Amino acid sequence: MEFNKAQNIIGIKVLSDNVIWLWEKDKSVVVIDPSVHEPVLKYIDENNLYLKAILQTHHHSDHIGGTKYLIEKWPNVKVIASSKDKKRIPFQNISVEDGEILNILGEEVKIIEVLGHTSTHIAFFLNGKNPILFIGDTLFSGGCGRIFEGTYQQMYSSLERIKSLPKNTLIYCAHEYTKANLLWALNLKPEDQNIKNKLLHVEKKLSFNELTIPFLLDEEMKINLFLRAKNLEEFAFLRANKDLWV
Repeated sequence: MEFNKAQNIIGIKVLSDNVIWLWEKDKSVVVIDPSVHEPVLKYIDENNLYLKAILQTHHHSDHIGGTKYLIEKWPNVKVIASSKDKKRIPFQNISVEDGEILNILGEEVKIIEVLGHTSTHIAFFLNGKNPILFIGDTLFSGGCGRIFEGTYQQMYSSLERIKSLPKNTLIYCAHEYTKANLLWALNLKPEDQNIKNKLLHVEKKLSFNELTIPFLLDEEMKINLFLRAKNLEEFAFLRANKDLWV
């Protein structure tokens, strides 16, 4: 478990590589994409917190699997998800659309639609002095989400939207894939010093059993080949190549 003191955000690694984020403020907590419930309940109980809201980026079971159990304990909790995903996230009680702005824990949170991985994927953006983006499975450090329901065009457009955010945005993705992504990138760009340096940094963090995420957008734009793609054709080549990577 890693604690980001500046933002009061906790990362709990679960399953094989999922990360559940808990955003804490004034004894209240918001949970992002709870794949399972046990470690979330444990943390909340041990720290005497109140569950205020659950943010769902998309419908995959490793993102919503723990939600129904959390609802049983906190039946009044706000479950925020895409209005387009009511059938697949039926327990949502606040349905949102692209561009909508919510007030969560006293902060303005903007909904950004980032299609591609799934047909209904959203992200949650806090545009303060130190911006934060909860991105789910659209972008990872060194990589991006597989395209299961969307198109190359949708994912490319989603990444372009992310690139337009403030460069000091701290991005919280939902999987610890960084090392594998960087090894793939180095296979394509073996002389890229930025990727080499990032991999060394990542391997050091992993050796101390620390999370390699979140990550800054500014840095990511230097080492992420998908964000560096100059056009849709280049992006499509990279995504197809990554899909075949073992």
